[in-house]
Amino acid sequence: MAERPFSRALADAADGVATTVREQRNIRIQVALGALAVIAAAIVRFDAIHWAVLALTIGAVLAAELFNTALERAVDCASTVESPLARSAKHAAAGAVLLACVTALAVGFALFASVLWHR
Repeated sequence: MAERPFSRALADAADGVATTVREQRNIRIQVALGALAVIAAAIVRFDAIHWAVLALTIGAVLAAELFNTALERAVDCASTVESPLARSAKHAAAGAVLLACVTALAVGFALFASVLWHR
């Protein structure tokens, strides 16, 4: 298979994100909550380190959701028959998203609490 141009790879990746946002309610909720966190961070004037941690945290949650969606679709393509292994794989991926979200909540609490505490 011929190597595709970098611009094509970027366009395909952007299409994957856009398609997931269009088709998956959970990622739309996560994007909205991330946007609210960014607005709140701007209001309380995060410093550069706080912004970096917030960006990495939001990115980790959204990446986990994209991986989860990719795995679910790959499993669905692999078989139309329900399987305990397929179910387990899907649940593990969903669990990874849940873990990322719970961790993001804890990180967000720590970030905002540290800024507000010092005011």
